[in-house]
Amino acid sequence: MDITKFVVSRRNDALLVGDYGSYRKQLSRRLLVVRRRLGRISPKNRKYAQKAPITAEDVSSNLEFIHLLLLTSERAWAHALHMKSMRSAESTARAITGSTKKHIISRLHKAEAIAAHLVEILKANEQAPAHSRALLEARAYYCMIRGALEFETHKWEKCLEAYSEAHLLYTSFGKSLAVNQGDPFTELLSSTIDPSIRYAAYQLRLPRTLSITRIVSQFYPKDSAFVRGVLEQYPDLLKEGSAIAKAEPDGVTRELPKTISWRKRTLNLEDANIAQALAAVSEAKQKLASTLASSPDMPSKEKGAAYDQVLAPSQDAVDATKTAIDELTADGVAQGDPRMQSLQITRTAVNYALVGWRIGRNRVLCGKHDGAYLDLEIYTKSKRPRKDGTDATLKDESNGKKLARLRERVTLYDTITQSLDSVKELPGVAADQSLMEELESQRAYFTALRCLAIARSHNLLSSSKNALALFARASNILSNPSTSKYPSINRADKLVNIEVTQGQANATRQLLEGLVAQHRALVEIENITAEATKSEKSKAIGAIPMIERLDDYPKNGADLNNLVIYPPKLRPLPVKPLFLDVASTYIEYPGKEKKGQEGLNTVVESGKQKVEEKKEGRKGWFGFGR
Repeated sequence: MDITKFVVSRRNDALLVGDYGSYRKQLSRRLLVVRRRLGRISPKNRKYAQKAPITAEDVSSNLEFIHLLLLTSERAWAHALHMKSMRSAESTARAITGSTKKHIISRLHKAEAIAAHLVEILKANEQAPAHSRALLEARAYYCMIRGALEFETHKWEKCLEAYSEAHLLYTSFGKSLAVNQGDPFTELLSSTIDPSIRYAAYQLRLPRTLSITRIVSQFYPKDSAFVRGVLEQYPDLLKEGSAIAKAEPDGVTRELPKTISWRKRTLNLEDANIAQALAAVSEAKQKLASTLASSPDMPSKEKGAAYDQVLAPSQDAVDATKTAIDELTADGVAQGDPRMQSLQITRTAVNYALVGWRIGRNRVLCGKHDGAYLDLEIYTKSKRPRKDGTDATLKDESNGKKLARLRERVTLYDTITQSLDSVKELPGVAADQSLMEELESQRAYFTALRCLAIARSHNLLSSSKNALALFARASNILSNPSTSKYPSINRADKLVNIEVTQGQANATRQLLEGLVAQHRALVEIENITAEATKSEKSKAIGAIPMIERLDDYPKNGADLNNLVIYPPKLRPLPVKPLFLDVASTYIEYPGKEKKGQEGLNTVVESGKQKVEEKKEGRKGWFGFGR
């Protein structure tokens, strides 16, 4: 019986589209179905009769009795959280009154009693071993509900004791899973248990630098048989850094970093959450480096997708730093305090690293050499098989697809320049002159690549002059001495990041100089060809006599030797055009009568006679005569 998955899946499905109130209604409908199936429902028009409590024999005969207990406990828990959410500070300005507080506590107490009853039933079940997985999951669920009850009653030590036991049990469950297996326990730890432990530790005035593992090792119940059994199986649960993630396949435990470096400065990490996030970033960097090294011919889109495994923990580090700064601000710590100054520098460092990984992903998506070269080796094969059975011939990529790829690169370059501009707004960056010069050089490098991509698109459209102008613009940007200060990189890994080396800039500059020289020659050839065509056209026009081109003003003077053609030659001349006579019946010709006019006169005369007859027949008002 997978108790945790049963509970988490129902919570996620209900809370995804609704709130705790809708979750409670869904549980009520499901409870009715389960009770009817188990025969524990009162018939209609009958007085309610109290049902016998569920025993271990009932569970042995049918596992749906466990579902019945879990659904009942979850409904009471959802009812309590629904009342609490309706009176929260975000939804209403009214505080939770005494009667509502008592109702919330009574609902949580009912959920705790049902969960404790489930643990006793599974413990008394003869078919289950003493420390079976179902019993341990039921105990962890009971500790989580009990921690919520103690949280509402403000008994912080008991709350930490219950949540610490739940943390140890759920962490051990996560370690027993395979690497590629779904993990519902991490969600419970990150969303419910760990934040509650943090808040309870804050209420007990514990130092903020204590990690979750240190707090758990201090407050977990030493006399619990469940905890002792779990610690015997996983003795490293209480070690620092063991609860960050699931165990590695090689069994190696990563140590948390104690310092962070930024611009030749080294700071001590006093916040455990930031240290855990940075450890996850370091681990993700190693995985990314091994992934890219194992398959160097990986397509650009797959390489860009591989960078997501570094971006997620980097964002977690940024969020952890912001949370630590907000907590110090809420405590009234001044901005000049050393702790606040250290966190501000840490915030700049982690944000700079996050922006760097985003830029690195976009650079990888641009292609090799940051998209400076147009990949002409891409070919497409015809999908239809040939009639003679031979292989279809390879053909070059169409200009439309090339233009589409260049358009994507321009968008990526725009995103990169926007990211570089966002770095300048971080605390302390504007005062660092050398860093600002490096950022300006990197921005100029990507701006030149953007001009290069647009110039290639003009070249595909046979617009050599526009392409030459853009190539020259890109070359001038890179040749500017004020934007030629690039950082020196001495990293062990070769991952693409925000930094641009001097060698990359020099290679791009040489490429642009060659393209400028090439397109200058092309434009010169086009100009010479245009002049030759124009002269030939003027010679052809000059061969026509002056009398036939009187509407054309001679710019270079009239050719008096070519005024007319003499002696005249026999040539075909256009005559007046032929018109079709569509009104032949209405035109009088000599010797023919007008048939149409006579018929028209006859019709008109007969019409006049009828009108006169009608006028004679009517006399006076309404036809009555006088």
